[in-house]
Amino acid sequence: QVQLVESGGGLVQPGGSLRLSCVASGRTYNINSMAWYRQGPGMQRELVASITTGGRTNYADSVKGRFTISRDNVKNTMTLQMNSLKPGDTAVYYCNAISIVNVEGATVEHWGQGTQVTVSS
Repeated sequence: QVQLVESGGGLVQPGGSLRLSCVASGRTYNINSMAWYRQGPGMQRELVASITTGGRTNYADSVKGRFTISRDNVKNTMTLQMNSLKPGDTAVYYCNAISIVNVEGATVEHWGQGTQVTVSS
């Protein structure tokens, strides 16, 4: 099993920055891709950014140019640097990891408990 713990959320003014971190523990050796999702008030959970073991990244159009995802495969950590934050970025942000569990490529998805990000003046 894999445990994911997020940190770094909080209250920030529009235009400000926050840095979210996710630490993975447990059976981290078979983690493949990792990602950040978010769920705003009354909204469905959506993908914010993802990163593969090799460092390939993907971003939601709404955060391109403002957010940067990175990971350290040795320390089993992932970060999300969020700049130029907008009120629309207000959400609970979740760390996500996908493990490959057998030679056939079956996967298991893991989630953290989330960290609140509030952008407000």
